[in-house]
Amino acid sequence: METVRFEELDITEPILRAITDMGFEEATPIQAKAIPIELTGADVVGQAQTGTGKTAAFGIPLLQKIDPRSKKLQAIVLCPTRELAIQVADEIRHLAKFMHGIKVLPIYGGQDIVKQIRSLKAGTQIIIGTPGRVMDHMRRKTVKFDYIHTVILDEADEMLNMGFREDIETILSQVPEERQTIMFSATMPKPILEITHQFQKDAQLVKVVKKELTVPKIEQYYYEVKPKNKEEVLCRLLDIHAPKLSLIFCNTKRQVDELTLALQNRGYFAEGLHGDLKQSQRDRVMNGFRNGKTDILVATDVAARGIDVDDVEAVFNYDLPQDDEYYVHRIGRTGRAGRTGQAFSFVIGREVYKLRDIQRYCKTKIYLQPIPSLNDVANTKVDKIMEKIKNTIQEEDLSATMRLVEKRLNDEDFTALDMAAAFLKMALGRGENEETEKPAYGDFGDTGAEEGMVRLFVNIGKKQNVKPGDILGAVAGESGMPGKLVGSIDMYDKYTFVEVPREYAKEVLKAMQNSKIKGKSINIEPANRK
Repeated sequence: METVRFEELDITEPILRAITDMGFEEATPIQAKAIPIELTGADVVGQAQTGTGKTAAFGIPLLQKIDPRSKKLQAIVLCPTRELAIQVADEIRHLAKFMHGIKVLPIYGGQDIVKQIRSLKAGTQIIIGTPGRVMDHMRRKTVKFDYIHTVILDEADEMLNMGFREDIETILSQVPEERQTIMFSATMPKPILEITHQFQKDAQLVKVVKKELTVPKIEQYYYEVKPKNKEEVLCRLLDIHAPKLSLIFCNTKRQVDELTLALQNRGYFAEGLHGDLKQSQRDRVMNGFRNGKTDILVATDVAARGIDVDDVEAVFNYDLPQDDEYYVHRIGRTGRAGRTGQAFSFVIGREVYKLRDIQRYCKTKIYLQPIPSLNDVANTKVDKIMEKIKNTIQEEDLSATMRLVEKRLNDEDFTALDMAAAFLKMALGRGENEETEKPAYGDFGDTGAEEGMVRLFVNIGKKQNVKPGDILGAVAGESGMPGKLVGSIDMYDKYTFVEVPREYAKEVLKAMQNSKIKGKSINIEPANRK
């Protein structure tokens, strides 16, 4: 498609300035197609995936219609998840950076509704919300739709998949009929078309052609694996390729939980993400993945919405997705920002025919690979260690170390080859993550804590005049872990149980070994499940 610059799209100067400030010059295909139509006030149905720039495609025309002098609610954007609502709100705020008086408010479940009500009363022109929480405010009469002129449904297919159809229809029936309704969806199933016919007027379809949905810099492979061997094959691939960050997709929440626990028990830094997790757990998991404390994120498709992490080097389809478009959506999480990514799919029996459909849809080739053997894993580790040794020889001054080795060889009855072989064996035994020295946090077993946490026992309690704040202060102060991440603190007369995130547990235990609380020496250890 021909390149279109934002200056050609009749966008106002403050928004153009914000776009330049964000580092963008050329519009993506969906932006080039959708923005001119939306600026006319017409209803639009946009078919586009995450990562195509669709937020700006509806955010720019939306902001141009907002009257900053009025504090009335003028637009509403509905999103399927909290993560996406926050992400959309952030991007619209960035686009409105040089517009004065624009208030954008994300509203979603899991956040204090009293704070949301206070913000709504203070006046906001745009709310970005999940359908359930918007309905909650409607019931409380804390949102007024009288002045709304624009409604946007983002990732409409996902909202329907999550059971929000009735809420969406209720919301759309309550906003003024004289409005612009814009809907973006990755797929166009029948229920989407029904909503379009019922709530939009002469909607124009704007579509990103399928070839633009694929990412050419992704190497795609598949393995024919029996269900019972999936876990072992996955671990071999993780060991061989050693991706910096990797995403593993499963089709069910149960599979996410089972695989996450299995990976943790093998010593991998893995966490799970699905819709049944509490919001505090979801936040903790995502923060760990973004800052690199968690190397592997195991997720369902719905839970992965809103994840925008550039350093994902590999995507694993542990379960093959049911929808062809979900395959594109999944693998598009890697190979971002000009990097090369890898996608690996596990195929069972007749699923190979499903894979052929995906290849036809993506207009791409997915290559069959032999399952790596344990020897392949060992040989890969040896190659990586040898590469490090080569770099060290070329770049470091080894004269002092060589004198030490030479002296030892003269004193002992072994050769330089014996010593080199012993060093290699030691390096292989420690594994490839030795330079990071991250503690394996999958070996605490079940301590009775909530998922993702470890319950610790401290031999001090109420009778020593200790309060929960003292325990919290000691744990956070000694380990350097943010206090807000500490979970429940249960105090008894002579002892206390405190929960900390699993990935911090070893750091907390190590830091607290010689600590004192209120001047008293303590003992701290993982709790036994009651």
